[in-house]
Amino acid sequence: MVASATTTPPLPIAALPAGTAAWRADHRHLPDPVHADPVDVHRFLDAADESGRQELVARYPAVIGALDGAPPGLRYAANHFLMRAAGPPYRDQAGQFLLFDPRGDGRVAQVFGNLSTAGRIAVLVPGVANQAGTFWSGLGGYRYRAPAVQAADLYRSAIARGAENFAVIAWLGYDTPDGVGISAAREDLARAGAVALRRFVAGLAVVRPHATLALLGHSYGSTVVGLAAPELPPAVTDIAAFGSPGMGVADVTGLRTSARVWAGQSTEDWIRWVPGVRLFGLGHGTKPADLGFGARVFATSDVPDHDHYLSPGTDSLASLTRIAVSGTDTPP
Repeated sequence: MVASATTTPPLPIAALPAGTAAWRADHRHLPDPVHADPVDVHRFLDAADESGRQELVARYPAVIGALDGAPPGLRYAANHFLMRAAGPPYRDQAGQFLLFDPRGDGRVAQVFGNLSTAGRIAVLVPGVANQAGTFWSGLGGYRYRAPAVQAADLYRSAIARGAENFAVIAWLGYDTPDGVGISAAREDLARAGAVALRRFVAGLAVVRPHATLALLGHSYGSTVVGLAAPELPPAVTDIAAFGSPGMGVADVTGLRTSARVWAGQSTEDWIRWVPGVRLFGLGHGTKPADLGFGARVFATSDVPDHDHYLSPGTDSLASLTRIAVSGTDTPP
């Protein structure tokens, strides 16, 4: 029997970090990389001495590199080692990375700014067809479509506007749909991504307990953010969806969040042709830029398509910068 387009497949299971079996078998009873609360992870590593932490990085770099709740410096060191070992095109990428896994389509999370002092953190969640191999170069070789370029542009925009103690993270921590089709119309990958995003954000809240966060979801990434919203920590004060096909709910109350919810959709964005419905397992609900959704709508009048919301000089980037930095869209 051939499955129909509306048959619900099993949820995809995120690949365990390489070395997980050995980590779990370690006689020291190390915190489980999947099930341990990030608070417990942080407590365990905080109690270890420096030589013990560095030994874990050397022995289990893939586990430490992806371990939510671990100090950022340890994750940076582990992922730097992994990227050098992975060879081209990864070994020559400079920066600070909270996640790197080249297996399959790959997963990457890059930090712009000083996370150790940041009082405000923006997390950018990209959408369909993004992979580790295009994280810096962009889909089709168009750099304005690259999550790393978009996050860097947001960070530079914030600094140019006088932001202090601010950091941006481009988070590609889930398997995205391969393209615009049935997989993108379903929520299976978004639900798995939401689980990973909630854990990642919980880890940030542990290592930066006095910081507040803004989550910015582009396209299918906004669906991931929407499904994660009900279980995000109070540190998340702002959620922005742009170029969104829907956040998995009918209106803003369905997100069950105390965060301010923002939305933008250009009239030149092809996403406007996507029906804002959920039917027989397809679709993502009301689009958040629709007036009936109840989000705070920001300007996108000069955005020429689906992929330029974070491009320098646009009203959209200016709005998203203000939302990311201060939770407001009121020009100075």
